[in-house]
Amino acid sequence: MKLYTINTGYFKLDGGAMFGVVPKSIWNKINPADENNMCSWALRSMLIEDGDRLILIDNGMGDKQSEKFFSFYYMHGDDSLDKSLSKYGFNRDDITDVFLTHLHFDHCGGSIVKDGDKLIPAFKNATYWSNEEHWNWAVTPNEREKASFLKENIIPIQESGQLQFIKTAETNEDKLGMTAFTENISVRFVNGHTDKMMLPQINYNGKTIVYMADLLPSQGHIPIPYVMAYDMFPLTTLLEKKMFLKEAYENNYTLFFEHDREYECCDLEQTEKGIRPNNFFKLEEI
Repeated sequence: MKLYTINTGYFKLDGGAMFGVVPKSIWNKINPADENNMCSWALRSMLIEDGDRLILIDNGMGDKQSEKFFSFYYMHGDDSLDKSLSKYGFNRDDITDVFLTHLHFDHCGGSIVKDGDKLIPAFKNATYWSNEEHWNWAVTPNEREKASFLKENIIPIQESGQLQFIKTAETNEDKLGMTAFTENISVRFVNGHTDKMMLPQINYNGKTIVYMADLLPSQGHIPIPYVMAYDMFPLTTLLEKKMFLKEAYENNYTLFFEHDREYECCDLEQTEKGIRPNNFFKLEEI
């Protein structure tokens, strides 16, 4: 098995929205805002080469939306999905599986591309993986989350015949639900950010690596109260973070961040203020 970091670019979001009730005087030290209160965030995916499978976890925002759409998110940087794949000797047609943690546009926008007037899968040889509960949540969205679930990113996946669902597992009061995906990858289910978001947990070189998606979008979100205003159920996020961080610290997990603009990975330590990041490092260093 080999793991690769796939950088698809950077974008900006409102700092207050990203840190919820935490005052700007505190969060601005973590990710300084520009004159418009916008902070820069990564769109970082992971590629897993596992036997004859090449699994891509999330795929960024894509490039098919309108100029007006992108003007809201200030895309910047020189990275792209294709550049990152090419760096490791791969291209889109090599991908066998596209694992979508959830269907917000910054995680699945690269799934679908324009071909003239048609919308087609960007990965023609891949199976796309979601789960039925989250899929139904996304295609019939609530008013608050509707702007994050763009039908042009989602419906063409199902219409292509390339969509499959992972069986979900329930979270209880002291344990996050988990199910198997491959021999080396399990899936955790969390519900605070959005219904049935999936976190891949990977056994690699004797380490356990967890792809954090939007449970912990950056290392700055590790303190328990640092919860995004984008989360549908913030109190659920609080409980899920507590459970996960305790387990991750006790078992020396490695956390892989999708949106942290500076840091790819960290492990954890216990401090007098609670569990905090310890060492920061790149995926390739594991």
